[in-house]
Amino acid sequence: MTVSLEAIPGLAAASERHTAEQVLEFAFSHFGQTVALACSFGAEDVVLADMAARLYPGARVFYLDTGFLFPETHAVRQRISARYSLRLEVCRPALSPAEQDAQLGEALWSRQPDKCCELRKVEPLRKQLRGLSAWITGIRRHQAPTRAQARKIEWDAKFNLVKFNPLADWTWERVWQYIRAHNVPYNGLHDRHYPSIGCTHCTRPVLLNEDPRAGRWFGFPKTECGLHK
Repeated sequence: MTVSLEAIPGLAAASERHTAEQVLEFAFSHFGQTVALACSFGAEDVVLADMAARLYPGARVFYLDTGFLFPETHAVRQRISARYSLRLEVCRPALSPAEQDAQLGEALWSRQPDKCCELRKVEPLRKQLRGLSAWITGIRRHQAPTRAQARKIEWDAKFNLVKFNPLADWTWERVWQYIRAHNVPYNGLHDRHYPSIGCTHCTRPVLLNEDPRAGRWFGFPKTECGLHK
């Protein structure tokens, strides 16, 4: 079963009354193995991994290994893989870090962060999504102004497929209530003031009263890597 583009507005409106689990159930029942969860192993994504494993054992989950992930991110990936019955897939950029340095100069992220994200995140994601009919993300409206209009079910015009955001209306506090209630493995960097976790070179801990995404691409006006905007 699939979902037509014409049906998306109605589904988007109806989904606002549904729980995250109900949105996931809809995604899996309609798309099966042609829908996958994009997992960066942050707090929201491990919540969705836990839900997916409960609802649809063997669900497809993929992550982008940019070549610059924190050791803590790899550690929680291993714990998630060991604990849950999920089909975990890895997406990598066409260029290794060394090849990128050789072709475009060292530390591209410090000079052209948009270009670096395009090569190491957006292009691998685009390739992964070509084989899917829908994808699931952990974005929430409270994360950033750029995500404030996210719907639980929407059409992703950038990548031309259905996009599910089951946690769109969740708060940060609710995410952690779920993690604690279900004893979900999570990234240890969250305990060291990293609410949003990306690549090592472009992520720092946030200070008291700072915006949760202030630790991403510090020194640049950039707020998104290009996966969602």
